[in-house]
Amino acid sequence: MPSSDHTDDATGPAAVFDVEQALALLSLEEKASLTSGRDFWTTTPIERAGVPSIMVTDGPHGLRKPVASADNPGIGDSVPATCFPTAVALASTWDTGLLHRVGEALGKETRANDVSVLLGPGINIKRSPLCGRNFEYFSEDPVVSGDLAAALVQGIQSQGVGTSLKHFAVNNQETDRMRVSADVDERTLREIYLAGFERVVTQAAPWTVMCSYNKINGTYASENRRLLTDVLRDEWGFDGVVVSDWGAVSNRATALAAGLDLEMPSSGDVTDAAVVAAVRAGDLDEAVLDAAVRRLLTLVQRAQPAAQSTSTYDAAAHHALAREAAADAAVLLKNDAVPSLVADQPDAPILPLRADDASGIAVLGEFARTPRYQGAGSSQVHPTRLDAPLDAVRAIAGADIPFAPAFVTDADPDEARDRALLEEAVEIARTAQTVLLFLGLPASYESEGFDRQHLDLPAEQLAVLRAVAAVNPRIVVVVANGAAVTVAGWEQDAPAILEAWLGGQAGGSAVADLLFGARTPSGRLTETIPLRLEDTPAFGSFPGELGHVRYGEGTLVGYRYYDTKDVAVSYPFGHGLSYTTFDYSTPTATVSGTGTDATVHVTVTVTNTGPVAGAEVVQVYVGDPRSQVQRPVRELKAFTKTTLQPGEPQELQLELGARDLSYWHTTLDRWVLEGGEFVVSVGSSSRDLRGAVSIDVVGESLAGTLTHSSTFAEWIDHPVGGPLMRAELARPETSGADADGALTLDDASMQMIDDMPARVIAGFDGMLFDREALDRLVAAAAAHA
Repeated sequence: MPSSDHTDDATGPAAVFDVEQALALLSLEEKASLTSGRDFWTTTPIERAGVPSIMVTDGPHGLRKPVASADNPGIGDSVPATCFPTAVALASTWDTGLLHRVGEALGKETRANDVSVLLGPGINIKRSPLCGRNFEYFSEDPVVSGDLAAALVQGIQSQGVGTSLKHFAVNNQETDRMRVSADVDERTLREIYLAGFERVVTQAAPWTVMCSYNKINGTYASENRRLLTDVLRDEWGFDGVVVSDWGAVSNRATALAAGLDLEMPSSGDVTDAAVVAAVRAGDLDEAVLDAAVRRLLTLVQRAQPAAQSTSTYDAAAHHALAREAAADAAVLLKNDAVPSLVADQPDAPILPLRADDASGIAVLGEFARTPRYQGAGSSQVHPTRLDAPLDAVRAIAGADIPFAPAFVTDADPDEARDRALLEEAVEIARTAQTVLLFLGLPASYESEGFDRQHLDLPAEQLAVLRAVAAVNPRIVVVVANGAAVTVAGWEQDAPAILEAWLGGQAGGSAVADLLFGARTPSGRLTETIPLRLEDTPAFGSFPGELGHVRYGEGTLVGYRYYDTKDVAVSYPFGHGLSYTTFDYSTPTATVSGTGTDATVHVTVTVTNTGPVAGAEVVQVYVGDPRSQVQRPVRELKAFTKTTLQPGEPQELQLELGARDLSYWHTTLDRWVLEGGEFVVSVGSSSRDLRGAVSIDVVGESLAGTLTHSSTFAEWIDHPVGGPLMRAELARPETSGADADGALTLDDASMQMIDDMPARVIAGFDGMLFDREALDRLVAAAAAHA
């Protein structure tokens, strides 16, 4: 295992070939071959043109380079690498600086192993907590996903290796993932499912973007020109390589025309020949193929420093960073007061524990001895080492703390065995002062390739909790899982709950640090914990049927749904406790500029009012109470994490741009800022808002093009069409209008008229205007546009 922290300069040696010169040397057949992999993990070389091959491997929370040849998946057989916390955990840190440092470490290990592109991060939105791959994704919110992933990408690529932002796009389930059509409206697509990708592309410029398996509104992502070219390249300015997910290409020639550059893995000579045939038949423009090859050659040229690297890395330092990240990722959900163990002392929260109380501690649960620290599937990392929570607790306590496995994981039911394990655990708990109970989801519950069937912990684990609580009320539950689990049925039995997620190879030591107060919890939820599955926004439309999944909840995803609909939850988005407390001043907000140039400056002072140093995540939400479209009651638009000493105040300033106040207008087909009142709220969760301020923003004109099908209200409210329509109605022969062109109808009739398309009104003889008059109005409105 490399031990030096030396790394080559990220710029590396000079490029070994000229892209345009190499492209000019290639035959049509060679160009076609370059747009498919050579094998499972490497690109195709063209030796006579001086084009080398480069290697890509799985991530995203650690390098997974196969030990054997590059022509096999390598799952379970990869080189040792630091297994950092999974994305669900890294996101819960809300710390862009930390993610940048983790990215740097990942980049060093990638480069030290002669790998050019690390396949990650994955940032798909957690539409449903049932998605089996949620442990690989960041959040139910695109701002958190986008900003944290951008920091990770920047850190990785700072080391001269690339990333592959995935899975683009609307890949929110594992069920039927290779062919299901995600049917989603344009506004929801833009505001929720593309927004995070846009933030990463525009902020961090990943070297590659990986398209997903699924269809979007009936078209495969790999063949979706609007997605891969119109949006990704033309709107967002992406200039890197679009690579397919492994096996995601249905028709390679069609995919190339849509904007795909590289099919992975190798599909053999058959699809190469199909591309050549398509070019010769005129079905695929050779200039399109050339553009894809040029982008691929640019990637290969850019990656040569990593491919020729002699870099090493410090495995011990990376393990320490993984420990820091896992500690910052854990979320203290609950920490109730319990009777003190010291006579004449008041009740106090059960955590943190004191090392001198070690003689009274018992550890229960197989996950304490055999930790679950990462998810299943293509992201599995072979860790350089692995810290078990039981060992770490014993090391801090300096004592041989009693332990019982209490249950088995991923095993067939055995009533006699399970009863014996439970009874052993109860007997140990009966004589303990404090019980540390490690629960979690077995690996078989969540993985790439299938979705979860429910949100519950295994029944045998909850049986242990109930039995232990009956003999000892001082219980700390530590949960290991890759996505939200319900707690509503059992949290009353546990005074403290620490959500540890899948914390990577150092997660066991990180948990011990938190339990004994060596570190103060600072993780915050990036996904809501619902009371029950039936309360979730996508319930009833997940995972779809007959090849389609309908995104009927629209923009009301995650906390946007729960908060807007006022649905009770166990723990809200952004929630997380600490061993200290924080006080917020009343926030202020000032507006400068108008329309697309508008900027909002938010200021708030946060003070650590507790006994120990700690970090607070300050969250800024925006609501538009009078929008002409349905908008969530509040949406996260900015956040920052700050560490404060006891008694220390800090003034924080966060900036919002016009985009943070805008929505996607489906008629105008662009982002629009509708002027008027906005409410800016600042708090420590979506439901723990410490202050709010109303601001007035001057927006932009939202007047669209008037047509024969525009409603009467749209005509009257239009800055051009309104005067034209009133002038038409003011003509003496018009019935129902006065001399100023205002209708003289009762309220009920006006409501009906307002909602009528103009062409319908014109079709009624003698109503307000005829077809000829409407033709004139439409022409006049167009002339003034």
